[in-house]
Amino acid sequence: MELRHLRYFVAVVEEGSLTTAAEHRLHTSQPSLSRQIRDLEYQVGTELLSRSVHGVELTAAGKVFLDHARLALMQVDAAVEAARRAAQPGKKMFAIGFQTGHEMNWLPRAMNVLRDELKTIEVKVSSDYSPDLAEALMRGRLDLAFLRVEPDYDLAYHVVDREPLIVLMPSDHRLTAKQAIHPRELVGEIFIGGSNKASVLRAVTQDYLRRSGVDLKLDHGVDNMAMAMSLVASTRGLALMPAYAKNLMPWSVVSRPLEGEAPTIDVAVGYSKSNTSPILKLFLSRLDELVGPNQQH
Repeated sequence: MELRHLRYFVAVVEEGSLTTAAEHRLHTSQPSLSRQIRDLEYQVGTELLSRSVHGVELTAAGKVFLDHARLALMQVDAAVEAARRAAQPGKKMFAIGFQTGHEMNWLPRAMNVLRDELKTIEVKVSSDYSPDLAEALMRGRLDLAFLRVEPDYDLAYHVVDREPLIVLMPSDHRLTAKQAIHPRELVGEIFIGGSNKASVLRAVTQDYLRRSGVDLKLDHGVDNMAMAMSLVASTRGLALMPAYAKNLMPWSVVSRPLEGEAPTIDVAVGYSKSNTSPILKLFLSRLDELVGPNQQH
């Protein structure tokens, strides 16, 4: 069994189609890809995919195999990344990722934690969606990230803040007259919330609405803040989003707090348990400096 078999298998599953995976992702022919999948199934000893006119679906064995295949590919990517870093002369690289919008709050603090090391290391900064940051940590492309506690990734987390959810609305919406919004005032409005990809936000929101006795249908699910802002402005809907949204609001969108005790969503420092970087170890030893005495949890 070769790595390409695993990559081909994962690509087919994610695309849901042999033809789409072959043409748009793997740049090979569909018959060739079909042969590679058959070879993989022969080596495993069981059928992994069931094929129909509607595409492909995982068998029970395929579902189990998929998790292990993804983990194996992540470990290979992490090994390659570690080897490349070790081969680079000069300054050591330390890669930090931020959920887009959080860098405004946390980048200055992170750099302050590393202040004594900045002459001898190169800090690489990037921003992305939380699940993508988690995957980058697993693959060794990032050393550290400020993200959600993503349940689908085996990472270590230290919660550094708990952000309240706030209500986003068009700047000329009738509810802007209120100082705070009760969740029942969302009823009858176009409702925008976290998509399946933004699973942490979605779970926190659903739990809060259930506890508040409010039954809301999600009209638009979003996986990033830019999409949320765009939909609030274009559909004149209301969105429940974490407070860091205030760092990114255009003139056409305003925010209001929720009435009473608002639900919160964790902001965490995440990292791979297998990362042996001495800079990471140093950073983690200074987390008290990062969060300050009034934010520790």
